[in-house]
Amino acid sequence: MYKIAVYGKGGIGKSTTVSNMSRALALQGYKVLQIGCDPKADSTANLTGGKRIETVLDLIRRKNQNISLNELITVGDGGVLCVEAGGPTPGLGCAGRGIINALELLEEKKAYEVYEPDVVFYDVLGDVVCGGFSMPMRDGYADKVFVVTSGEAMAIYAAMNIALAVENFKDRGYATLGGIILNRRNVPDEDAKIQKLSEDTNAPVVGKLTFSQTVREAEALHKTVVEAFPDSDMAKEYIELSKAVLEHTKK
Repeated sequence: MYKIAVYGKGGIGKSTTVSNMSRALALQGYKVLQIGCDPKADSTANLTGGKRIETVLDLIRRKNQNISLNELITVGDGGVLCVEAGGPTPGLGCAGRGIINALELLEEKKAYEVYEPDVVFYDVLGDVVCGGFSMPMRDGYADKVFVVTSGEAMAIYAAMNIALAVENFKDRGYATLGGIILNRRNVPDEDAKIQKLSEDTNAPVVGKLTFSQTVREAEALHKTVVEAFPDSDMAKEYIELSKAVLEHTKK
């Protein structure tokens, strides 16, 4: 089982990237589990036809601990297994707590043993890398961390913070930095900026995604590009990226 955490600044296209990689790997015959670790709980929306699945925190609030494994996991497009951690009531509680509860409950219910996924993606908001948001980096969860960024200043700033968090955990045997994914915004000198980030973090650029209207068209259909437009250049980019991320995870 390969366990992969994907971090990035909010709005950088992280969930879109993860969902397309999940679908691409499912097409290649892998059983994939995608765990949304963002309070917005929209990581898996393009794998479920736009349907918002009930989050782990919502289930806990509604049923306390009397929750079955089937309630935690929804089967999405292409057989991708979908989980959303969820967040607290606005203005109350800690958003990171949802991640902690979700991961602990999945372990308690033996989700990994029952479903036996080949690949697990943790889709994690990277604006804050403390508390629950850092949990997927910790021992027993992700093997590798990948960072989605553009050449925009705030996205690079967030990427540097994520890389620093991974570096601070390395002596504990936690997840290591697998690489950087460039999700282009066509800003000036974007490739050069990402190359500098790669050098500063000692992490390879494992893939570069084109800024494409095809992505928006697929999202309007509540689908991944890989499902909606399988013959498109963007679908091919996501398929190649999924292979590259898996290859770098195996190293």
